[in-house]
Amino acid sequence: MAKEFSARLTKKERKVIDASAEIKKDVFRISDEKLLQGARLQDVLLKDITVREQVRTKFNDDSLKELSENIRVNGLIQPLVLHRENNRYVLICGERRFRAMSLIAMEKAPCFILENKTSEELMAIQFSENSSREDLHYIDKADGIYNYQAASGASERKIQAALGISKSEVHRSLNIAKLPAEIKEAAKKFDIEKYVLLEYEELSSGEPKEGLKQEILAGKLTKRTEFKKALNKVGGSALTRGAGKRKVTNKQKSLDSEMENIKRAMKDAKTRELLRSLIGEIST
Repeated sequence: MAKEFSARLTKKERKVIDASAEIKKDVFRISDEKLLQGARLQDVLLKDITVREQVRTKFNDDSLKELSENIRVNGLIQPLVLHRENNRYVLICGERRFRAMSLIAMEKAPCFILENKTSEELMAIQFSENSSREDLHYIDKADGIYNYQAASGASERKIQAALGISKSEVHRSLNIAKLPAEIKEAAKKFDIEKYVLLEYEELSSGEPKEGLKQEILAGKLTKRTEFKKALNKVGGSALTRGAGKRKVTNKQKSLDSEMENIKRAMKDAKTRELLRSLIGEIST
């Protein structure tokens, strides 16, 4: 029996499927299920919600007003995420939405309620939810990773696995988080590229570095190219830690080479016999 085939379609009749869109939907669905595992949905009065220090510390007033108007017209599309602690609710995710609702004096909001989560689990949930948003400043992200490490004592590799980010991003973020608070505030105020801070952090201490710091605080070095030009003016090659690292490495290579020579010599029977005789003379 001959196999029957469907009728041939023209290009106009063919249905185009956006595979990337379908993949994104699945990813978000899986992510939400993991994030809200064990949570229950209920309405909570905003006055009963406690707001602690969050990952996000920078909020744009105009953006908040636009969001509040959107919520007033369309309602809250994405619920807040709370954690029950005894008889109170602590905000975990959605401070921007919470602030926007407060602007229009909303009394209550739909919320996902989590219970019996450890501080490390809550920080991971908070970081995951906030870092998925494009307007989260890299300083806030760095501080979030640093706070997670401080609370959990996790290594960079474990942080990578827990938060779902690359090891290099973890390392860079921890370096940025350890910079002085005034530099991090300047980065937010003047919208300084993160690579300016990373290259500044790599410099050895001294007057030239202090001079570059003052320029960063004044908002004069916001781009990586600007920083490199300023670094060259003060003799950047002499300031970098890399030169020191290379010297140590060469010294270590020299020591390793000497140890290899000693090991090879110890394999020689005459050398071993000579050492034994020397040890005998010293002991007598």
